[in-house]
Amino acid sequence: MLSIRNLGKSFSGPRAKAVLRGVALELPAGEYVAVMGESGIGKSTLLNLVAGLDRPDSGEVLFDGASLASLDDDALTLLRRKHMGFVFQAFHVLPYLTVAQNVGLPLLLNGVADPEMATRIAAMLAAVGLGDRGESLPRELSGGEMQRVAIARALVHKPRLVLADEPTGNLDPESAAQVLRLLRECVKSEGAAGILVTHSAAAAKTADRVYVLAQDGLRLT
Repeated sequence: MLSIRNLGKSFSGPRAKAVLRGVALELPAGEYVAVMGESGIGKSTLLNLVAGLDRPDSGEVLFDGASLASLDDDALTLLRRKHMGFVFQAFHVLPYLTVAQNVGLPLLLNGVADPEMATRIAAMLAAVGLGDRGESLPRELSGGEMQRVAIARALVHKPRLVLADEPTGNLDPESAAQVLRLLRECVKSEGAAGILVTHSAAAAKTADRVYVLAQDGLRLT
């Protein structure tokens, strides 16, 4: 599904440096991998390149055999909207929308109509253990519950690729363990591929494979 080939990225300016060099990864459907590495090594940059939010200086990212470099901004936006799901360290839950409305945003953007939208929202909330919280507002939820909302939102439109950037960084250990288990179970149940970026060795252990990002590329541990 996802092929990363000899990816490189540098940033210019007073502190110019090469952030990524020679990064390669093959990720088939159904596989969930973790990427670890020290701060500033380029883990979030790698996710941005995979999502087409940034362009590499060298190498390429292919999704289903098509190079992201061949797509214009509109096509990349459509690709992300239909086929990718994102979970961040900051929950990015909209405070003025209910839990159900937050989860339903990807379906709304993809033109899914009622009653299918309501059915899929209800099923996804049940899957993350929030079946009775659909009408709640984010301010009524704990941090762990808000991250579960974020997972439900990332998966409700059945994306083929899930990208998670430090999704447990703001959670206590118990909530983090619950969220990581849930994220893996949801990705696996949908047959999606997933990349988890994390500093945590415990979080990385929930993945099928663990890579370390270094200055010379990805190393399988």
